[in-house]
Amino acid sequence: MRLPLIAPKDLTSEQKALYDNMRKGINSNFNDFISVREDGALMGPWNPWLHEPGIGKAIWDLTLAMTANTKLPENVRQIAILTVGASYNAAYEIYAHIAVAEREGMTAERLSTLVADVKPGDLNKEESIAYDTAYALSRGGTLPEPLYRLAVDTFGQHGASELIYLVGLYALVSVTLNGFNVPVPERD
Repeated sequence: MRLPLIAPKDLTSEQKALYDNMRKGINSNFNDFISVREDGALMGPWNPWLHEPGIGKAIWDLTLAMTANTKLPENVRQIAILTVGASYNAAYEIYAHIAVAEREGMTAERLSTLVADVKPGDLNKEESIAYDTAYALSRGGTLPEPLYRLAVDTFGQHGASELIYLVGLYALVSVTLNGFNVPVPERD
């Protein structure tokens, strides 16, 4: 870990405002995995964002917008997020979203295949398009036109846009986690 966790008592006033906002969001949206140390310090991507609160607030606001305004089904979102995490080999992202996907009922076989950066054979049409879109975008370059059209035909323009933004957000999260070498908490 390249940035020390910041205990709440050590936060600056700018960090404290962001911390309070993130804690509220974490408590309501991100509670399937360990994200807060016993003393209240934030773990995962939230810690690096606290170290640079001007940038961290912008990323957090995007995260909230992507969480609050989602139209995509949760299974589709988790397929895309785990595909991005596997592409970047982002340990904390994989850890966190395995926990979310398990709560949603995703099987261990599917999860193990996704995190091995391989497309599971049991995906439904929507999940398959989410996987293919996330996989293609995570490797760089323009999303192929047939895949883009398929995403729009399947999810509508808003849903296809949401899927593309979701991949971008979790690419940013993955790079943050990997750049700062954010560790994975021990699992029970």
